Amino acid sequence: MNWTWFHKLGSPKWFYGISGKLLPWLSVAAVLLIGIGLVWGLAFAPPDYQQGNSFRIIYIHVPAAMLAQSCYVMLAVCGIVGLVWKMKLADVALQCAAPIGAWMTAMALVTGAIWGKPTWGSWWVWDARLTSMLILLFLYFGLIALGNAISNRDSAAKACAVLAIVGVINIPIIKYSVEWWNTLHQGATFTLTEKPAMPVQMWAPLLLMVLGFYCFFGAVLLLRMRLEVLKREARTSWVKAEVQTSLGARG
Repeated sequence: MNWTWFHKLGSPKWFYGISGKLLPWLSVAAVLLIGIGLVWGLAFAPPDYQQGNSFRIIYIHVPAAMLAQSCYVMLAVCGIVGLVWKMKLADVALQCAAPIGAWMTAMALVTGAIWGKPTWGSWWVWDARLTSMLILLFLYFGLIALGNAISNRDSAAKACAVLAIVGVINIPIIKYSVEWWNTLHQGATFTLTEKPAMPVQMWAPLLLMVLGFYCFFGAVLLLRMRLEVLKREARTSWVKAEVQTSLGARG
């Protein structure tokens, strides 16, 4: 099996080149998908027969919650790659993705509270799903704080990788909390493996929003990683050449 592509992932120069080509496509896709999905879901999707119009918060809540969990799984994978194959780009991805995951987790918690007030009569309950999502937010904060607290980059990368790998155990707890415990939180609203319980007029815009959020995540992550790569590789010849090219194009 040819593993050339895998080793290329560890090259900052190769990453910078390919990410520059992907970034515009992901950005345009994110704007279109989120724009269409948001207008469709908020303005044209029919109200829920039980929750009325309050259900429309799912078009923000569900994509944010899904992305928050997926992002942490990605951090754990980056941690494994960084520890086993010593790829510094894996640490770049981990450090740049953690703040995005934290924002998505916070968004999921806030929108969940907005949803919970009319549904449960309370902004917050110590439900298994909500509590495990709050723990996920603390894990993100821990990764961000740990990465900034250790001055030696290699030591910080190893510490963050270990925390990301250990913390990933919380993801199946979040996913199966509604099945393992008696919780107020409803089951999965949207999955890729089962037929949606809601009509197509309601789940189609949700699907667009989920795809749009992932494209948004990809675009923001690539942008943050490109800046971090330039910062870490500032003394290399290819970065100096890239800067000179950019300055020449502007001037």
